[in-house]
This record gives sequence, C-alpha cells and structure tokens, in this order.
Amino acid sequence: MIVAGFGFRSNATIDSLTSAFSEAGVNAVDAIATAEDKSTTAVFIDFAETIGAPIISIDASALNQIETHTQSKASQTHRDTGSMAEAAALAALSNDAKLLAPRSISNDRMATCAIAQGSKS
Repeated sequence: MIVAGFGFRSNATIDSLTSAFSEAGVNAVDAIATAEDKSTTAVFIDFAETIGAPIISIDASALNQIETHTQSKASQTHRDTGSMAEAAALAALSNDAKLLAPRSISNDRMATCAIAQGSKS
C-alpha cells in the first residue's frame, strides 16, 4: 500500500496540495493521510475526491511518535513532529512502512507531501 501524507496550512488550496503531491513524484496512491483535525477540511476532502483516494485520519498522539527524516521548525512548533507529511504517511501504515519520498513542499509553500509504502496498520 502506498500512502501520501500531507501537512498544510489553513489557507492552503487544492493547487497547494496538488503542487506538493506533484513534487513528491508519484502519480497515484492508495490513500492520503493527515492529522485528524485537518482530514475533515473542505480543501482536503476535495483534493481526495480529485485524485480518487480515501482519507486516513491520524490521531495527534500517533503523529508525534514517528521519527521523521526531515525537520521543519513550524511542524515541530505546531505539531510536535519534525514533518507532518512524513509522520502522517508513516503513521497510516504498519511498523514496516518505508519512506519512498521525504517531505516535498508546494510551490506556494502552503502544503507538504511525503510518500510511504507498507502494509495497512
């Protein structure tokens, strides 16, 4: 299973999410994941529908237990994790998950995306 994890600002657009997804270098995923409170935002739901992927909501406590390859000061401050995108992608999968693409940043710097592969937890 391949999952795209996302972190994004509250004023991110579908273009922001699409740009980050493109920068990650994949064409299709089995699901997309983000923090539970972000997973129900209209922009994320619309993006999921656009690419035809189900949403996996990740509890905040699961996110900050994941060791990430990249470190973002903003993510550390607001989410207690080095990379929201990497943590979401990895947390959506079982412990055998591997990061295929570290955090990529959208052109407008409003969204990040990371890709992980593994079995569903």
